[in-house]
Amino acid sequence: MSVAKLPVEDATLLLVDDDRPFLQRMSRALEQRGFAVRTAESVAEGLEALQSLAPAHAVVDMRLLDGNGLDVIEALQRARPDARVVVLTGYGNIATAVTAVKLGAIDYLAKPADADEVVGALLRNADERPEPPENPMSADRVRWEHIQRIYELCDRNVSETARRLSMHRRTLQRILAKRAPR
Repeated sequence: MSVAKLPVEDATLLLVDDDRPFLQRMSRALEQRGFAVRTAESVAEGLEALQSLAPAHAVVDMRLLDGNGLDVIEALQRARPDARVVVLTGYGNIATAVTAVKLGAIDYLAKPADADEVVGALLRNADERPEPPENPMSADRVRWEHIQRIYELCDRNVSETARRLSMHRRTLQRILAKRAPR
């Protein structure tokens, strides 16, 4: 697909992810779909890229080696309020999704997401709703999401989170140390 075939006038896109193989694969896939892609592997590189040109689209990983992708989203929204941003992360939870949307992200996709899902999210009309997930969250995942949300609201303070959840601190630490249930 060439840039002219994209249903948008400005096909500039910033892709920020610290996983180099993923960054390269996604960059190539998005270029094949008509986007003019610039890449960054860190928050610092992402912010630097925004200084020269604020793109119309961005795909930003949430957790980067030098910080949080939300910083890139916030800077992009200041530089270009009409930019369409999709957050892509392997560490998804409801609290960060809500924060990302409040900062201007239009969608929040969990890794592994393919280029078609990313393009679909970037180009979806604002009034168009995404399809519901084929596999909704399990009860264990909902519980984990709730704990993560409270943990974030307590500024990642384990003792305060445990107190608010009426849970023993060590139990909470064990839960936080585990991977998210499916």
